[in-house]
Amino acid sequence: MARSTFVYVTYIRSTPEKVWSALTDEDFQKQYWFGMRCESEWTPGAAWRMMSPDGVVYDAGSIVESEPPRRLVIRWQHQNFPELKAEGDSLCTMEVEATGSAVKLTITHAIEREPSKLIDAVSGGWPAILSNLKSLLETGQVVLDRPAGPKS
Repeated sequence: MARSTFVYVTYIRSTPEKVWSALTDEDFQKQYWFGMRCESEWTPGAAWRMMSPDGVVYDAGSIVESEPPRRLVIRWQHQNFPELKAEGDSLCTMEVEATGSAVKLTITHAIEREPSKLIDAVSGGWPAILSNLKSLLETGQVVLDRPAGPKS
């Protein structure tokens, strides 16, 4: 079966522990993820869901792997738009690697279908979210106060 994949790499002047905490702390997430927050126990097999500020579940799934502070894998299914939900589960892998005075953060979001509307959608969102995360950890402020427009 064909596979659609989106990969994004950024370098953040931080520590692996601070980046891990930023990825898994729902109060911190709201600051860089445009008010969205992820609820989970962050252990393998635990439920996971992404909630909007008004309590709507946008994405849901489970934690596949959790190796703090270096690797997190989430089984991820969109819940809000029927055409994206119909594509089924995707896997989102977050890898955190120390490199000198910085951290290399790699996000790989993949689904076993091609083409994928879900991967098209997340490929427009991840760069804005991760730019906000990087800026927030490095400067204390986000760079975007609302999500970027559709991918062109």
